[in-house]
Amino acid sequence: MPPKGKAAGKGRAPAKRKLAEEFPPGEVLIDMAKKAWKLGAPVGRGGFGLIYSAGENSSTPVGADARYVIKVEPSENGPLFSELKFYMRAAKPDLIQSWMKSRKLKFLGVPRYWGSGLHEKEGKRYRFMVIDRLGTDLQKKFEDGGRRFPRKLVLQLGLRLLDVLEFIHDHEYVHADIKASNLMLSHSDPNQVYLVDYGLAYRYAPDGVLKEYKEDPKRCHDGTIEFTSIDAHKGASASRRSDLEILSYCMVQWLCGRLPWEDKLQDPLSVRDSKIRCQENISEFMSKCFSTQDKPEELQRFMEEVKSLEYQDRPAYETLRSILQAGLKTVHAKDNGKLEFTADTGAASPPAQKSTKRKKAEAEVEDGDEDEIPARRRLQRKKNAESVLVEMGTESSPGLFRKTRSRTKKAGSKASA
Repeated sequence: MPPKGKAAGKGRAPAKRKLAEEFPPGEVLIDMAKKAWKLGAPVGRGGFGLIYSAGENSSTPVGADARYVIKVEPSENGPLFSELKFYMRAAKPDLIQSWMKSRKLKFLGVPRYWGSGLHEKEGKRYRFMVIDRLGTDLQKKFEDGGRRFPRKLVLQLGLRLLDVLEFIHDHEYVHADIKASNLMLSHSDPNQVYLVDYGLAYRYAPDGVLKEYKEDPKRCHDGTIEFTSIDAHKGASASRRSDLEILSYCMVQWLCGRLPWEDKLQDPLSVRDSKIRCQENISEFMSKCFSTQDKPEELQRFMEEVKSLEYQDRPAYETLRSILQAGLKTVHAKDNGKLEFTADTGAASPPAQKSTKRKKAEAEVEDGDEDEIPARRRLQRKKNAESVLVEMGTESSPGLFRKTRSRTKKAGSKASA
């Protein structure tokens, strides 16, 4: 972690921005390469403006199966412009395909950039960008699953995000805002997940020259408070280790349901100090998040590896992958390419199997107090009245932590169906 510095101040409130007016379906936009794109219906809204389904311009309307989306914002706004710089430099289809081929990867979760430009309508100018259309975000999946992901899934997501982070890091950028709401499933394949929203993406090594560690009180706590890195809490620009620290907090939350500092999100300094204590004693932090038998050793090893990094270090991505792969072996699982959000295969640790199954009499009775009769008396009554018993499976145990509301900082938008 970084050297000790001055106490950080409070984060800045986001400036109010104008939203783009809604365009009618069929509006045609011309990008910088003179390619025409046709808008379909709006499919989402971000802090900058609207997101439309889109297709290459033709005589037919844009249908529900459109492959692209177009993000639009007033040209005087900034979020989309910041994100656009990343996409233009690091997310061109040929560049992504070439990197995948060099790493022998079949998939990489970075949305492809297809074009951008300026559009004028009724005297107003708008900036737009064309990228892949995506589907549901993982925060919805997380909430729908009772704020828990199976252990196998958490490790699979970690492995896929390591590929994404290595790619964007190799192209001079860090993401700085990894979280479930910035992870989206493919619109056409539910087993593919993409990291989106590059509104906070930072070019940590322009032209290969690494930025030095420097704290800026005006930039304290940038990112999403529960996940952001200690570097960001102290006002330093994001680095490669920052992304990996954020990823480690995400994986812990996805597996245990809640981070220890989530009840103090209104106090950024308290959250920062909790994270510093976490990094000083990772084993103790893990004990706060998991019971002894449920503690995932691979996540502790992952965090220890990240902790060893200096600000300018290149992470040992392959070592980090091997740690997560060892975790899959521990739960007797393999990354079979399928993302299972509700299966309990590879969950933190299965509960001990009970020696006897619960049984319940299903016979009709006249006694209104039947539910209060002990199990043994019910069984005796079954013998006397020849009632029919039906075996019932045990119910799954409730979550260990209460559901909490996370405060997120909007830094861009996500392409969503």
